[in-house]
Amino acid sequence: MRILLAEDDQQLGYALKAGLEHEGFIVDWVRDGSAARYEAGNSSYSAIVLDINMPLMNGIDVLKNIRKSGNTTPVLMLTAQDEVSAIAETLDLGGDDYVVKPVEIVVLAARLRAIVRRSEGSSSNDLTLGYLRLSPKKHLVTLGGEDISLSKREFALLHSLMISSGRVLTKEQIESQLYSWGHEVESNAIEVHIHNLRKKIGANYIRTIRGIGYQIKDVS
Repeated sequence: MRILLAEDDQQLGYALKAGLEHEGFIVDWVRDGSAARYEAGNSSYSAIVLDINMPLMNGIDVLKNIRKSGNTTPVLMLTAQDEVSAIAETLDLGGDDYVVKPVEIVVLAARLRAIVRRSEGSSSNDLTLGYLRLSPKKHLVTLGGEDISLSKREFALLHSLMISSGRVLTKEQIESQLYSWGHEVESNAIEVHIHNLRKKIGANYIRTIRGIGYQIKDVS
């Protein structure tokens, strides 16, 4: 799950990025509101985390811009104790949730999973496709009740495919969900991950749509 983190405080931003990556998220971190507005409009994210007080453009104005453009990506606002009066405004403007700093990483991660889940119309974190089950919270995959050991990239790939079950994902869309900025992606990296994933969950689950991308399907 790829998210955009907008936080201008260097120490806090680094800690949030590292903590969320430990929780299994792919994180792009920007340090001002102008950059947040640009990335929200030009990249694909499962969720966006916006600090309210940022240079160049504050989080409330970024949120306004995101919603005005028709972007419905779930947005979670970060607020300090003395900014709680802004919470109602952000929720009325289309913010999906908020947390007050300082925040525990496990709480922030849980809130992010919750707003993504709501945006997808699901009441459960777990994704199920036939005998295949994926739990983002536990970072666990089972097939017919048996645990399947996946690498971080394989887990993220399977998560992206299962969230989009029934739809075809292009190679570019998959790359955007598996890699944050600064990662050099080998030309055949996605094909390698698909190959390894098929070996672990069964070749029939993932269908190759030649010239387009990949699709996951129920084979039970």
